Amino acid sequence: MAWFWKRNKDDKPHSTSVLGLDKTIEELKAQEAAVEKEFAVRFTKAIEKTRDSINNKLDTIFEGRKQIDEEFLDELEEMLISTDIGVATTFQILDSVRRGVTREEIKDLDALKKAMKNELLKILHHSEETGVADETKYDLSIKPYVLMVVGVNGVGKTTTIGKLAQRIKNEGNDVLICAADTFRAAASEQLEIWSQRAGVPLIQQKQGTDPAAVLFDALQSAKARNSDVLIVDTAGRLHNKSNLMAELEKMKRIAGREVPEAPHETLLVIDAVTGQNGLEQARQFMKTADVTGIVLTKLDGTAKGGIAVAIAKELNLPIRYVGVGEQVDDLMVFDAEQYVNGLFN
Repeated sequence: MAWFWKRNKDDKPHSTSVLGLDKTIEELKAQEAAVEKEFAVRFTKAIEKTRDSINNKLDTIFEGRKQIDEEFLDELEEMLISTDIGVATTFQILDSVRRGVTREEIKDLDALKKAMKNELLKILHHSEETGVADETKYDLSIKPYVLMVVGVNGVGKTTTIGKLAQRIKNEGNDVLICAADTFRAAASEQLEIWSQRAGVPLIQQKQGTDPAAVLFDALQSAKARNSDVLIVDTAGRLHNKSNLMAELEKMKRIAGREVPEAPHETLLVIDAVTGQNGLEQARQFMKTADVTGIVLTKLDGTAKGGIAVAIAKELNLPIRYVGVGEQVDDLMVFDAEQYVNGLFN
């Protein structure tokens, strides 16, 4: 499912649903299918640069060859690494291809692509076994469902929160945003703009306020409103600052005290354009925050979209959402099959 936010997925049309009012279940399902199809097209378009890079290079190195030999595998290795797919992933793919060649299962380009797709899917599906792969991991009666969002400045964290709020609200949920990045005045200002666009209330305090105090107020407000979801912005300071760990730990303690098992998700936002540098940022953040999933932004702006697989492989965490544009509805649930098929088809 790439459209609905699953916690509020049922057979009743919601009064605020983006899919429309006063429609039958059949009409809603038909419209949902149409939206899914549109999103599939947009997602495929977003990874076009990466797809063209992979397929053009595969065609080039395969051209004129009658067999897959070590020279070909060396060129394949170089090609895979050039897409930022990661060294570990590249070696896993090459091992699979070698086994397929030995068994005479891989003799042409189509068979090669199929083997590569299978390995990529294995990696992506394996990453979903840890962290939080979807909202239904927790009891649906828990309210509010607390989403903490972390990441360094400049990766699109504030934009992601605004888009996520809009998305979840459109599925009939009461959403609240907490502006707990109190160290940067611009962060609250940007978040206020996005909250107004989405029509979602924002809890904020003056610059320099203890982030944990802002979170406490937001939690109290969310419980008073009977909100379904609370999205919490956090400071985007450099990931190697020692006080960031203490700050996040304090916020987690308060969240867990006020709402059972909160925060239910801690999403790390990574800029796909930064490639391996973004992956290094992620490794550092993993030391300071209990990250449960990844949001990969600006996927449409790079020919190295293989970084999605590298992240899943090396961090062993699910990719929850991907940003594929600048519009408010350009944040999509990551779909492993759609992504892998899009890289080759």
